[in-house]
Amino acid sequence: MNSNTISNGILKAIGIILGVALILYFLYQIQSVIGYVAIAAVISLIGRPIVLFLERRLKFKNTIAVIVTMLVLLSLFIGLVGLFIPLVVKQGQNLSLLDIDLLQENIENLYIEILKYFDLHKIDVEQSLKDSNLLSKINFAMIPNFLNSVLSGLGSFSIGLFSVLFISFFFLKDSRLFENGILTFIPANKESRWKNSSTKIKDLLSRYFVGLIFQILILFIIYTIGLLIIGVENPIVIAFLCALLNLIPYVGPLIGAALMLTLTMTSNLDESFSEVILPKTFWVFIVFMIGQLIDNFGSQPVIFSKSVKSHPLEIFLVILITGILFGIIGLIIAVPAYTAIKVILKEFLAENKIVKKLTKGL
Repeated sequence: MNSNTISNGILKAIGIILGVALILYFLYQIQSVIGYVAIAAVISLIGRPIVLFLERRLKFKNTIAVIVTMLVLLSLFIGLVGLFIPLVVKQGQNLSLLDIDLLQENIENLYIEILKYFDLHKIDVEQSLKDSNLLSKINFAMIPNFLNSVLSGLGSFSIGLFSVLFISFFFLKDSRLFENGILTFIPANKESRWKNSSTKIKDLLSRYFVGLIFQILILFIIYTIGLLIIGVENPIVIAFLCALLNLIPYVGPLIGAALMLTLTMTSNLDESFSEVILPKTFWVFIVFMIGQLIDNFGSQPVIFSKSVKSHPLEIFLVILITGILFGIIGLIIAVPAYTAIKVILKEFLAENKIVKKLTKGL
């Protein structure tokens, strides 16, 4: 090995490193586009059963079936957004978003009610509050500022929504569009295996996402019935939002519980803490726990075992590991990514002993 060979090797390694760095930088710059493609892929998987039903059962042409499916999904999305408008308006009134002084007064009154109910030593606690100036340090103006930020982001949201709808349409119209794009990077002798894997992945993930919809529906019904019985305002919207948060494993239910309890309390800020707020909050918590018990021991095991054909313990470990490595995003993508990896491993490494164990039943 001479100096020229070593120099060429070093230059080649540097070139590879720079190339990888440029690719990663490029991907970072277009991360929003990657996000649009990922969301569109999920939508296409959810809409795929509808398209197949329209084509096979009702004999629709492909383009018509895709258009009808997109209209159905878009109508559902618009309907869901419309549900949140009354909740936002009502909470805006309850929190006195346009009267910051009144909001501060309501919170101070709630604090006094809590002190009275729990029989705390009011003098000591109140003196500590005065010494710390806690309420005076709270920036109540952040609530209107937050709303202004939300409104300013509507333009970006509109662009993203159009992009997702446009990409989803072509993913549904040509189910092999995404697959053919990946085939560009697959060696010719491996193409047939990849096609088999792709078909299997689409079938499993379609069933998984449809199963998630049923999971949300079950929780939504439980929460709605419970909140209606208790007498919480805007029960349908709160129930749907908390059920939707359940899509984030482990973390989502905690956020949903906090949100449900908070919205219950803020809907009754002008009521007595001991007679109204605390009892309602307690029963709302009971409703939430009932929903979670049914979901954890009923809905989820069935969805995971029937749709992605994985053991619940296996799924738990995968979600736990990906959550530690990638945070919230890892929790969300854990099951779909793991399912895709299992299918690919079975197709390309079917003789491996570990792969045989993991992919048994696929």
